[in-house]
Amino acid sequence: MTTYAVTPYAAAPLGELWMVVAVTAGLGLVVAALGVGVIWRLRTRSIGVMLAVVVVVAVSATLAGVVVGIMEMIIDGPVKDSVLAIVAVGGLVGLGAAFVLARMVVRESRRLVAAVGATPFTAPRGLPAELQTIAGSLEEAYERERALEGARRELVAWVSHDLRTPLAGLRAMAEALEDGVVRDPATVSRYHRQMKLEVGRLSAMVDDLFELSRIHAGALRLSRVRIGLADLVADTLAGAEPLARAKGVVLTAEVTESVPVEADPAALGRALGNLVVNAIRHTPPDRTVVLRAGVDAGGMACLSVADWCGGIPEEDLPRVFDVAFRGEAARTPTAEGGAGLGLAIAQGIVEAHDGTIGVVNDGPGCRFDIRLPLLRS
Repeated sequence: MTTYAVTPYAAAPLGELWMVVAVTAGLGLVVAALGVGVIWRLRTRSIGVMLAVVVVVAVSATLAGVVVGIMEMIIDGPVKDSVLAIVAVGGLVGLGAAFVLARMVVRESRRLVAAVGATPFTAPRGLPAELQTIAGSLEEAYERERALEGARRELVAWVSHDLRTPLAGLRAMAEALEDGVVRDPATVSRYHRQMKLEVGRLSAMVDDLFELSRIHAGALRLSRVRIGLADLVADTLAGAEPLARAKGVVLTAEVTESVPVEADPAALGRALGNLVVNAIRHTPPDRTVVLRAGVDAGGMACLSVADWCGGIPEEDLPRVFDVAFRGEAARTPTAEGGAGLGLAIAQGIVEAHDGTIGVVNDGPGCRFDIRLPLLRS
């Protein structure tokens, strides 16, 4: 084994050492800037190419420091060759490791791309953490998209049926009047009343569909002002009283304190009115629908509507606010039934006010709760 004799040398003066450090740092910054520029130009290329550039930048910066040290005679003799060889081997090892890592990342990325092209999409397992997060997000997005597509198809089918049934009745009555099949004044008058009723129902359905489309498109414009929930409850009671009286249902209100919120009175009144009308329709005669307004334990303004509907099956509770959901398979319109859009509209309006809406079974019926941010003085 050959032995090299290293000639002792005096330690470099402090000024020279600082100069070496400054020159090395400057060269490192130049190499790093060039590397960043190359990576930017290659940003659309393979990850393997960019990883190789990173390793080359690191090795080049190290080499620049070694060269500066040699030029300043800090390292001399055979040690210089050894250091250069070590740096070169380290650079080759780094390039090899970068190549292996790049191949692995590219392979896993292709797995993810292949999974995205499959139907239905299922997130592959065993990916790197970042790619696994992307795959999980994509899986959730695909699930939401499938659910929305199913809801759209269901809505089109239900609304088509709901529109076709009254239109068929209107057409039959109009043809009977036109052909003179119906002549006696009592029947003609009854036909006219029925036609007016069906037209009103169709108009209300179209209005609900238009409102729902605005909500889903994010085109709902709110004119927010400071209002008190007591006034909103009083206005809602006044508007729903004729329906409750005709159904034989008793409407009561419990407002214990002043509860100020910032909201659009018309929009929020419509949401609350939809809940009250829904409660009246499902409450037997001589029973009570109760409206409450107050502040809950979490410091949120709370509006609640409690009825005597007998409760909602547990499996149906998550679907109560789905578009066109009625809790039954039959779609035959009734004199008091709507298209099943009222609760979906109420949910959209409440969420547009940065609030939440929910339903729970409570006592002899169920309770709908609207929670809104409380307006602080």
